Order: sequence, then C-alpha cells, then structure tokens
Amino acid sequence: MKVVIIGGVAGGATAAARLRRLDESAEIIIIERSGYVSYANCGLPYYIGGVITEKEDLTLQTPTSFWNRFRIEVRTHQEAIRIRRKEKAVTVRNLTTGETYEESYDKLLLSPGATAIKPNIPGTESEGVFTLRTVEDTWRIREWIEKKKPARAVVVGGGFIGLEMLENLMHAGIQTTLLQKSEQVMPPLDYDMACGVHAYLRKMGVDLRLRQNVTGIERTETGITVQVEGQEAIETDLVILAIGVSPETWLAKDAGLTLGMRGAIVVNPHMQTSDPDIYAVGDGVTVPHYVTREPAWIALAGPANKEGRIAADHMCGIETSYAGSQGSSVLKLFDMSIASTGLNERSAEAAGIPYDYVVTFSPSHASYYPGASNMTVKVLFHKETGRILGAQIVGFAGVDKRIDVLAVSIRAHMTGQDLAELELAYAPPFSSAKDPVNMAGFVIENVRQGLVKQYRYQDIEGLPQDGSIIMLDVRTDREYAAGHIPHTLHIPLDSLRERMGELDPQKPIYVNCQSGLRSYLACRILMQHGFQCYNLIGGYRYYALQQSEKELDTVPSHSCGLPIH
Repeated sequence: MKVVIIGGVAGGATAAARLRRLDESAEIIIIERSGYVSYANCGLPYYIGGVITEKEDLTLQTPTSFWNRFRIEVRTHQEAIRIRRKEKAVTVRNLTTGETYEESYDKLLLSPGATAIKPNIPGTESEGVFTLRTVEDTWRIREWIEKKKPARAVVVGGGFIGLEMLENLMHAGIQTTLLQKSEQVMPPLDYDMACGVHAYLRKMGVDLRLRQNVTGIERTETGITVQVEGQEAIETDLVILAIGVSPETWLAKDAGLTLGMRGAIVVNPHMQTSDPDIYAVGDGVTVPHYVTREPAWIALAGPANKEGRIAADHMCGIETSYAGSQGSSVLKLFDMSIASTGLNERSAEAAGIPYDYVVTFSPSHASYYPGASNMTVKVLFHKETGRILGAQIVGFAGVDKRIDVLAVSIRAHMTGQDLAELELAYAPPFSSAKDPVNMAGFVIENVRQGLVKQYRYQDIEGLPQDGSIIMLDVRTDREYAAGHIPHTLHIPLDSLRERMGELDPQKPIYVNCQSGLRSYLACRILMQHGFQCYNLIGGYRYYALQQSEKELDTVPSHSCGLPIH
C-alpha cells in the first residue's frame, strides 16, 4: 500500500506514524508546503515572548528523524497543487526549484489545516503587520521584534492566538492594546464568564477595547496607525492580526470532494471523504459535535491527532470510528486559566436543547491550606434529564484538572447527581473534601429537586419596582456597605431567623449573597417557613462583574476594581 499524506503537524504526522506502526511494508510519503513537518503549533506564541528560548524545542520531528525511526519520506517545501482522482495521482510543485511532478497513491490523506484570516481592509500587508500560523511566521515576528524593539503593539482579535500573543508581547515588555470586534474575548465562553477575563486583563495592564471594528492599517514615518470605526486612530509599532482561521480546503474543492460548513471537508466516522480512497483530518474537516450530533468545525490539536490515528487504522483494516468532538480547551493567560468543554449557552440555544445552568465559586484546594484561589465554575445541564451538556471555568490553580473531569462527564453521559457522587482525590494542598466538581453537582441536584429556585443577573432589571417583591441581601454589614444591588433590604444571614417578621410572606423574595451559598441557605430557611424564594445565580460578585462591564463599555485602560482572586 502506498499512502501519500498532504500536510503534517498534528493530523498528518500522527497518521503517518500510526500507519507505520500498523504496516511495516507500506510506502508512506508526506508532502509539506512549509519547512517543518511536525512542530509544537500551540507553543509558537511562547517562543515569540521568550518563554521558550530555543527554536529546536518547537520541533517535534524532522524529515531526517521521520526517516530514521519510521522510514517515512518527508518532502518539505513542496506543495500539492492538484488531485487527479481518476488516475489516483497528485500533482506536486517543488517550491525551491519551481518544478512539478506527479505522485501516485493507493490512499490519500489530506491534512491541510487552517489559514489565518486577514480582514478585507487596507494595510494588512504593511511592514510590521503579522499573522501567526506557521513556524516561519514565528521566526519572522521574533526577528522583527528583536530588530525593531517595538514599545507598543496592537493585537486584533481576542481568541486563543490573540490572547496568547497578547500575554507573550507583554512578557517581552511591549505595552499591548487588544481590539475585539464583539462584546467579549474567548468565544467558547459565555459573556458572563468572559467578564471575569476582561477584568483580569485590565488588572494586568492590558489596554482592552471591546466592540472595536478595525477599518484600516497605515504605515507612517513614526510607526503604524490602526484606524478604528468611530474612534481615534491608535498609534503603534507592531500589529498582530488574530481574528480567526478558516479551513484551507481549496485543493479538496478543486478535486470535487464534498464540502460542508465553512467550506470544511465532509468526512464519515472513519475520516473518509466522498471519495473512499481519500481521507481528511484536522482543522480542514467537519465532525459531529459530541453533544448535539450536529456537524461542527472544531480546530484543535487534540481532535486532529485522534482523527489521524483513526484514518490510519481504517486504511489498515481496523474499523475504528470517530465519535465526535466536544471542543475541550484550556488557555493560560498570565496566571489565569480559562477552560471550556461541550456546549455554551449560545450553542445550546442554537441546537434547541432545553438547558439550565449553575454557577459556583470554589477554592482550588482547602481554604485553610495556604495559596487557595477561587475559580468560577459554570455548568450547563439538560433540564429534563440532568445530563451535563457543557462547562466553563475561569480561575487560577486547579482549573485544568476540573475541566478534564467535566469533559469526561460529558463523554460518559453523566448527570448532576453523578457529579455529586464522584469520588475524587482529596488532600488539603490539592482539593477540598467537597471538590468543586462535586459542588457543581450538588447545586444542579438542588435545582432539579426544587430545593432552590434560581434567578439570573439579567433578570434583575426586569423585576418589578412597585413593592410587590422583596429584594433581600443576606451578606454582612461590611459587604453590603462596600456595594449592593439597588433597592435591596439588608438582613445578614445569621440574623434572618430572628428578623423574619420584617418580611411579608405574601411577596416573592429574591435573595443574594456574595457567591450564592449563603443566599441558598437563606432560601432553605425561608422556604421552610412558607416563603416563595429565589436565589441569585453566582451571587452579588457575579452581578457586579457584569455591571462593571456595562459601565466600562468600550472604555479600557483601568481596572474595574473588583476582586479577581
């Protein structure tokens, strides 16, 4: 069997190595347009920022090491420019010599990846304006920074690459402005969870500007001018365009293969395209979303690796299938960790799934052990079955560990009750006896069993102001004095039983505390005395983050003054 693989990195290189492990006699050729076949794509920003200091640390395999260990032929600086399906051949151009040649195949694997999107505005090709996708892009940006020594930078786009580049530019001593066209950074997060990230970015000195539409870039004698719709132009020395990527599938399109959403290649569970002798993997394909079963385009390294392995298995007669992706991810942002898996509210609504959610604040480990820091955990669940649909966590220590548990819970079709019953490792330096995952499960079950009813921060503005309800704050005097929701009655939790006569049992009571725990206790007290009670999801702290974001709107450059830890 002769297998030609177009594109390396996660999907293509993984498939090639797996093929060799399964079939020692197969002829395997990798055609790679760049000069690098297998590299740490996700580590590129950290070389630019000087966190990773050696170029060689980014290279996982070279053409020589592939040949020595696997007897796989890797041809770098060569580009596949046409697939001739009837002849089962690929036309390849040698980018060094300009010559073209034909390469036959029995099986063909496409691992084209995704290409960085450039906005359709003037100036994107100017000196000092970069995108980041390949190792060569990384060298260019790092060398430009070392040569020009920029003092200011603008990053356009607040997704994974944008935030990682922002952190690393700041790490390199470059004052950075982040421009985001939408109302939030990190699209996998819901807006309410992103607000905590916004506050942290400002605390770290980032000039964060949301709802900013870049209309042009101009090179000037003193640097670069970034023009923003309805705003003053921004003077800078360096621009990173990180507005997203799109699947690079022109080769598949020209070959007549079936394409789906966003132009990505449609594949079956074995990673076969509409031509059974052509497989495709990685950022260039659509796969089922594991939760909704609808087609999804998820550009992550983990799924690409798994898809490459499955394609290789199927070529060798092993009937493995890809069950789908749930988009599990984690991002380091200075000391903060941002993680998500499964559905967020937008995707749940788009899929028509009846969902609810809970928000908890939990310490990363036992609060009495030094160094604990809070994490915000948001978990979506199916209203009718309690099945876990998705989760988002923003915090510091321990975020990665909890999102992995929640990712497994989605894969295992677990419910809130299952989360509550999980037996997870505990010692004071690592966790609490009631782990944050358990806590989320407890709250979900309380909601589903009717032990507490919830209301959201978005509901507050719509609540009647005519005296027909009671807004109750059960925090301490000091907490209440530091800030509170307007028109709230203040009765500290520990005084509630003695002061219950101040409350009208005919009126619904909307309770809040700082995080949602004490107000839950207040609701349990009140409900058992005949009151109708609702608990504010996430508490005053969560509400205050959203209100602060409203007040700041698009005006950056200062901290919101809210506690991040």
